[in-house]
Formats: sequence, C-alpha cells, structure tokens
Amino acid sequence: MSGNPYTCVSSRSHSPMFNLVRCGIFLLFIVCSAIFEAKAAPLLISEAGSTRAVAFEAVAFQPEPFPPAQPITLGVDARTRVMLFASNLELLPGEDASVVTAEAEDASRARYPLTVEYVGKVPGYDWMSSVIVRLNDNLGDVGDVLVGIRLHGVSSNRVRIGIGHVGGGPPDDGGGTAPVPDLGPGASLHGKRVFPADNAWNQDVSQATVDPNSANLIASMGLSVGLHPDFGTIWAGAPNGIPYVIVSGAQQRVAVTFTDYGDESDAGPYPVPPDAPIEGGPNGTGDRHVIVIDRDNWILYEMFSASPVNGGASWRAACGAVFDLNSNALRPAGWTSADAAGLPIFPGLVRYDEVFEMGEITHALRFTAQRTRRAYVYPARHFASSNTDPNLPPMGMRVRLKASFDISHFSPAMQVILRALKRYGMILADNGSNWYVSGAPDMRWNDNDLNTLKAIKGSDFEVVQMGTIETR
Repeated sequence: MSGNPYTCVSSRSHSPMFNLVRCGIFLLFIVCSAIFEAKAAPLLISEAGSTRAVAFEAVAFQPEPFPPAQPITLGVDARTRVMLFASNLELLPGEDASVVTAEAEDASRARYPLTVEYVGKVPGYDWMSSVIVRLNDNLGDVGDVLVGIRLHGVSSNRVRIGIGHVGGGPPDDGGGTAPVPDLGPGASLHGKRVFPADNAWNQDVSQATVDPNSANLIASMGLSVGLHPDFGTIWAGAPNGIPYVIVSGAQQRVAVTFTDYGDESDAGPYPVPPDAPIEGGPNGTGDRHVIVIDRDNWILYEMFSASPVNGGASWRAACGAVFDLNSNALRPAGWTSADAAGLPIFPGLVRYDEVFEMGEITHALRFTAQRTRRAYVYPARHFASSNTDPNLPPMGMRVRLKASFDISHFSPAMQVILRALKRYGMILADNGSNWYVSGAPDMRWNDNDLNTLKAIKGSDFEVVQMGTIETR
C-alpha cells in the first residue's frame, strides 16, 4: 500500500474553477477561524461522564487495553499506534501532523512523548478529527496513562487509556476532591478507598514471604479444587452474591434487636432502609447478610441473619458490627462480627464498579474454607472451629495467586480480579465451601466470563507468611 496508510476516503476530481472557488472559501474559513477561535483548545473526546478516551488501536481497530507492541507492524517498527478523536483541532493551510505534539503520563508521574503520525477529519463528521499517536519505546505494561495533545501553543484536556492493562494510573486532572459514591443498592464508589491506605485490607503482599507451612495449608483446602466466584447475576432465583446499599447521612436510623451475639454486637440504631437488599433475597435461608454504607459519615454497618420487622420499621439480626471506614480500629479481641472472623465483609467483595469503571481492585478479597482451625491471625479477631490441627487454616490467613500464574488468556475484566489476587490476595473470613471468593451481585456481570475463574486451582495459590496465631 502506498501513500498515507490512514486515509479512509478516496479523493474526487473537480474542474479547476470549482477547486479554486472551494479553496478560496476554505482559506477564508480558516482565516476567520484563526481570528475568532485561535484560543479554542483542542478537545480530546472521552466516554460520557468519564475521562476514559474514545480510542482504538489504529491497525486492527481494537479497543483498549492497548499492547505496547502489536503483531501487525506498521512501517519500520511494531510499536502500537492508538487512534484518538478530537474536536477544535484545526490545522492551518500547509500544516500536517508534525505541528501536533502528544504526551503520556503514568502513575509514577513519568512523562513520555508520543509521536503524532496522522491528523485528519473523520468522514461524515467535519467537526471531529482523528489523531494517531505512536506509543513511546519506553512505555511497557503500565496500565492507565493520561494523554494530552498540543497545537499552536494550546494544550488539550487529558484523557485516560490503558497500556497493557486497564487500571491504576495518575489521578484525573483538576479533580483535587475525593470521589463521591453514588446512592442506592450496588452503587458505585467511584474509586473512593475503603479504610486508610495502610489498612490490612489495602496491603500489597506481592513481595511478602511465603509461610513455611503453606503447602499443608493449601492442601487442606484442596489442591485441585477450582476457585469459585460466589457472585454474579442470579442464582436460585435471587441476586447472586452479598449485596450492599449506600445511603446518605440523612437516612433514618432504626432499632436493631440482636438475637444470638448481642454481647459481641455494636448497638443500634443503624441507618438501614426498609427495603435494604438481603443476601439470598427477602426469602433467603442462608446467611442473610445486610450491608449498609453511610456515604456522608463514611461508616459501615453490617448484620448477619437479618430480617426486617414491621416492614423495616426495625430489624432483627443474629449479630451486627459497625466500622469507621476512616480508621484502622479492629474489633475487640475474640469478638465476632457479621463474619465469623470478626472482619468487615464489604471491603473484601469483588464489585462491578471496580472491575469495569475503575479497571482496578486495590484491596484483598474475601474467601471461605470448609475446615478451619480454632485460631485466628491479624487482622481477624475471632475463630469458628474447635479443631486445633496446625495444618488447617486459621481465620484471617491470607493467600495470593502465584506470580508465575499466566493470566494473559483471561478476559480483561477477569484479569483485573486476578491482578488483585496476585497483589493483595484473599483473606479467609468464614467457614464455607473451599475457595469460594465473595463479590456483590450485579445484573451486568457476565456469568460465563466469571466461570472462567474456575480453571484456577488451589495449587495456584500460596499462603502469605502469618504473624502471631491467636488461639484464645
């Protein structure tokens, strides 16, 4: 193929007089635009309500994440070319793509110049231009970067694209304010962190030492047993997973009566809506967890075996726990919570907004095991077993997916989960089926995609070295 490799439409020939008139009109338009709109900044186009770019890989026209290099070469090298879209991008007569510059910034604040190889109008959309940039040689699998362009001394906004994978990266420009979670069942947190950055749930354990007894502990949960996503869309006629609801600080507080563990429960009232979602549905017979997050006071309320009384005018539960999400405070030693380990449930859930909106999970996940030990380790505070076998896992034990496990053949969404399992791991929080990982239900999950996680076996995990094991 000769000529411009990015040309999308063929040219037409016209009479010399027609071309002269057309060029005259065009030049007049450019001059007027330069006079009246010289200060209009180029605007890179992003998805609605987001800074994530509308962008495609320029050869195969595939969406992000974009590989640093591509199998189909273009020109003399195999570096990936990314097509962005912009408005207010008007070149003057005689100018070409060389007058437009581009730059990317990664999470470490390193900046990388990008070569702009093409700028041209999108056929049928005269107000919009396509911009093709070549990725810098030093850009590897860095995740999200912010990309901006510059023309005639004026900079555009910056948009977000994923290199290698989607997620992470620097914060958006101009925000400066903490993200505000939405309200309602299963609402998005928009990236607001649960618990402080140095909380145990948010600890990066990818480089931590392997526990000396890892092999025996993993074997007790099943070397050939597959990881089981205990969440999704619908199962047995009810939303599949542990639901939650986000409320405002104005939510009415109601009395809660604790039936089984009142001496280890945090007293009410709790801001529980009358129609708060219950695990397993209103008629569920399982754990019936209810989770409420007070967005304005940033406090988490959790109940186990919960049921509304008089249409939700009050509630009854086996036990309940309240957590200040701005604090690292633990439950008193030996106390349970809505979870057997005395841990909060919510921070360990896989959530749809993290996987698809943020593209990154930045905390450990929650999982269960069938046989546990009469012991617990930090950050757990409670055990739920009488078995003292040292080869059984104590509550609070953390496992991680081995660094050598190849995740490249999983979908981008599942890779988000698997990267979290490598970096933050899973914390044992309750008795249940082996290798069941918890998440929140959402009708947007793809159950078939989630089921691909079952190919991961117990033998693909290792135990992170544990601290003091409490048996009292």
